Amino acid sequence: MDTGALVVRLEAGLGQEQAVADFLRGGLEIVQGERGTTTWFALQLGPSTFGIFDTFAGNLGRQAHLSGQVATALMAQAPDFFSQVPSIERADILALKMP
Repeated sequence: MDTGALVVRLEAGLGQEQAVADFLRGGLEIVQGERGTTTWFALQLGPSTFGIFDTFAGNLGRQAHLSGQVATALMAQAPDFFSQVPSIERADILALKMP
């Protein structure tokens, strides 16, 4: 069972909504190669509010993801794409339903 997660909230800067959506769509290919990332969801929560939710079997996978390509690119693009610094929260999974 996955035990760790990340919850990331992103607020697109004025006129950057499509660029953020495109960035998130492009991130899927990168995270598919991350062995420690079990699930990865890119979300649009509102017109300019986006999010990422991902899960990991353990802390090593979460740490590897935080220093991986998507996280590095996200922080590098932050001044151009976002109206505020992305909020990245670590979470512990208490219960999980899987198929």
